[in-house]
Order: sequence, then structure tokens, then C-alpha cells
Amino acid sequence: MANTRTSARTRFWYIPYEQGPGADSLHLYVRSVASASNMISTLRRVIQDMEPNVLIDDPKTLGVQIDEDLATERLLATLSAFFSVLATVLASIGLYGVMAYSVARRTHDIGIRIALGANRRDVLWLVLRQAIVLVMIGILLGVPMTLALSRLVSSLLYGLKPTDPLTISVAGLVMLVVAAVASYLPARRASRLDPMVALRYE
Repeated sequence: MANTRTSARTRFWYIPYEQGPGADSLHLYVRSVASASNMISTLRRVIQDMEPNVLIDDPKTLGVQIDEDLATERLLATLSAFFSVLATVLASIGLYGVMAYSVARRTHDIGIRIALGANRRDVLWLVLRQAIVLVMIGILLGVPMTLALSRLVSSLLYGLKPTDPLTISVAGLVMLVVAAVASYLPARRASRLDPMVALRYE
């Protein structure tokens, strides 16, 4: 019988309860408006009055049972989110370092551009454009790799395809935004260079 929570419906068949696994036990589900603790105590008392030899083992609410069933998936989702955020932070720090180094190396060139009449907006866009080009190259290389490796994670996803165009587009947009934010400070610093100081920079 298929697990319809994580897979599509398939054909199945019914068998007598006594022939199935766990036939020596019985799962009883009760719906009530009372609190869980009061209901469990009441059920224990009623069942013990009816049949003292019946063992009531591990009573729990349906919510707790669902949480236990989804514990693995939620752990994987939490770890994936954590490492995704960590990777994004590290990428932004690395990109900031690259752009700061690039601006430092091009200080003389930027000074010449400013001296020849380039305004601050042009210089700002010059640096930001370099960062965006780097990220676009990374996206163009990363998307095919993502599609190629999507089969490895498809079993961990429910209700979402690893090749979903919207997901890939949002991820690419997030990287572009991160690149713009990480590159803004070096770009802003470059746009405010004093051309006389920059021309003497070696």
C-alpha cells in the first residue's frame, strides 16, 4: 500500500486484520473536544473497567503522532535551510572581498575615469555590473548542474519538483540581490574616490 503522504496513489488490496502485521495490538482513535490529558485519563479508566488485562501503551494525540512521523523530513528541511543560509552568507562575504579587492586594484583606472568626466553613478554601475556578470556566469553554470543532480534530492521533496522553474528562478533572483547588496559598499567607495588621490595611487 502506498504512503500517500509522500507518493502518488497506487493500487492496493485489503487483507483480514488478523493476517496483517501488528495483529496482536489495536490502535484506537478517539475524537473529542476535551483536553488530551483529560481524555487519556478517562479512556484509561473506562478501558480498565471493561477489561483489566488490556495494556494501554503510549497514548498520544494525533498531532504528536504526525510530528513524530514528520520528524525526519523536518530535520532535513531545517538542516537544508541552515546550510542554504550559511552558503548564501559565505558567498556574499566572498563576493564582497572579491569586489573590494577589484576596486582597490582599479583605483587608478577609476580615478582616470572620474577625472575625464565620469559621474558617480557611472562608476557605481561599473562596479555593480562586474559583480552581476560574475553571478550570472555562476547561475548559468549552476542551473545545468542543478538539473543534472536533481534526482538525488527528488525523494526528499513533497509536493515540489527539484526542476520547478519558479524555484530555480527565485533562487537565481536571490543570488542577484545578494550580489548587489554585497557589492554595493565597494561600488559606493569607488564612486566617492577623490580623482587626485586615485591618480597618485599605485
